[in-house]
Amino acid sequence: MIKKIVLFCIACMYAQLTFAQIDSTLLNNVIADTGKQTLNMDAVYNRPFLGIGKLPVSLGGYAEVNWQHIGTDGVSEGHQFQMRRMTLFVASTISKKIKFLSEIELEEGGKEISVEFASIDVEFHPLLNLRGGIVMNPIGSFNQNHDGPRWEFTDRPISATQMLAATWSNAGFGLFGKTYKNNWMFGYEAYLTGGFNDDIIDNEMNKTFLPAAKVSAERFEEGNALLTTKIATRHSKFGELGLSYMGGNYNTYKNDGIVLDEKRQLHVFAMDYNTTLPKINTTITGEWAWINIDVPSSFTQQYGNKQRGGFLDIVQPIFKRKILGWDKAVVNLSCRLEYVDWNVGTFNETGDNIGDNLWSVMPAISFRPTAQTVFRFNYRYQLQKDVLDNDPSKTGGFSFGISSYF
Repeated sequence: MIKKIVLFCIACMYAQLTFAQIDSTLLNNVIADTGKQTLNMDAVYNRPFLGIGKLPVSLGGYAEVNWQHIGTDGVSEGHQFQMRRMTLFVASTISKKIKFLSEIELEEGGKEISVEFASIDVEFHPLLNLRGGIVMNPIGSFNQNHDGPRWEFTDRPISATQMLAATWSNAGFGLFGKTYKNNWMFGYEAYLTGGFNDDIIDNEMNKTFLPAAKVSAERFEEGNALLTTKIATRHSKFGELGLSYMGGNYNTYKNDGIVLDEKRQLHVFAMDYNTTLPKINTTITGEWAWINIDVPSSFTQQYGNKQRGGFLDIVQPIFKRKILGWDKAVVNLSCRLEYVDWNVGTFNETGDNIGDNLWSVMPAISFRPTAQTVFRFNYRYQLQKDVLDNDPSKTGGFSFGISSYF
């Protein structure tokens, strides 16, 4: 029933778009930001929207479609054609200094529908704003700034999707704000939301796996509290540096007043950085995270209590000019370097290194007819070791995709 209602609403809104006029600029940051520089925390506002006549509602979204042919140790599923996701944005100015924004995502042809973000923002002061609803937890940079058209790669970073829980959001409240002076900008966020559950150590992956917690819809109604904080600073010449923390209890330690276990916590620390080098316009984007989890001593050592990983993207424009009627088309050469270790440490009995890690290199070439649309062609080369640190499995293959705002 929920899927039918969501699909009906989407159909109705798209029917109205025949009367819409395109707003040629991105939606302004409605939290009193008149500066040109932005932080990763502004990603939810910096999107193209459509205004529907005189209605106080703006619409937008993006879609991603891909082809890939990838194999591991010579075994491949052949040609794969994927409509990975279509995401719908809905924004509204409720009244002066009160805004509503939402992000609804349909994945795998509509099999999965999720509300990734839906918040009411209230401005008291540029440095003090209240946000309540389904909040995108600001751990690292990718979790908030994940829109497909912003990236030169068909796949999301492995550390974001398979170590951290990419597009990780929960119901809750928080405060955020930012200020700037001359070439400097400073921002902060602090949220108290629902959090993780026992699924991170009780899942079909048979290892410590934070993304497993996303499966449970009950986290939007009940569960453990999760604190997420982030501070970020940007200099117009040197780029943006962000430091973030996320932590809280994750296990069910009490049920109907009966104590079942001691409280067990997880702690996640992340650092992110992005900049654009002057003159040559090379864009560098990186993120690294450390995870510490209190795993029960009764669990085997294949369940790691320490994890770490991240990615580094390097994007170099090679030319920008009029191409096939697009006045400011750009061709980019890019490369993504990735590393993830799901189980940092050694075996207690032998002192041998615990495996369960991978590294990946992904060169890419992309074509942007406009800033809102990207054609991207990637090659992935990946080595992954099992928990016993045996010789790695080798994965390689090509992918092609188109991603665009609409």
